[in-house]
Amino acid sequence: MPTPHASPTRILLGLGNPGSRYAATRHNIGWMALDAAAKQMKVELQPGHGDYWEAVGVWQGRQILLAKPTTYMNNSGTAAAQLLERYNRTPADLLVIVDEFQFPVGKIQIKPSGSSGGHNGLESLIYHLETRDFPRLRCGIGRDFGPGQMADYVLAPFPAEQQQAVEQMILQARDAMLDWAAHGTERAMVLHNKLRDGGRGNVEGRTQE
Repeated sequence: MPTPHASPTRILLGLGNPGSRYAATRHNIGWMALDAAAKQMKVELQPGHGDYWEAVGVWQGRQILLAKPTTYMNNSGTAAAQLLERYNRTPADLLVIVDEFQFPVGKIQIKPSGSSGGHNGLESLIYHLETRDFPRLRCGIGRDFGPGQMADYVLAPFPAEQQQAVEQMILQARDAMLDWAAHGTERAMVLHNKLRDGGRGNVEGRTQE
């Protein structure tokens, strides 16, 4: 007999690298935001049935799966493909939370699809899912690096002077992913994509504290 949590309708996939060495690095902002969503939903991630950790909970009447690949970033697509197969979902049911160096620290944006933008995690998902048509939540990490320095930059922690902005961005990303889970891509885009540009802010339908 299936359990009540057997069939999540939406999947939140935070990208990052496993291990304490990478926990606080810019590249792991997807994991940080996912942890905030897990705390809000009062669930705890556990080893899953593939290359990922997972937790399932209910949010606004929907069964939601939260997951972190346990592969390194460059192989994130393996876990994504396993999750979609196991839970019989499509790429449109998957929101990928990912770092974005093209955005300043603090800016978030939901997109319904797109290229990898040079991000190895997204590149892996596109390869394994054989499509670019999956929504993603991009979290700004800034671009304060020179030629040939990007790898060191994304694998370094945020500096102390950015911590307040990072913490606020994590909360905004948490709200955005939970609104996506409850209301879908278009509604979440309306609610969150202009928050830092004089947008609608805390309007009807946003996640409640």
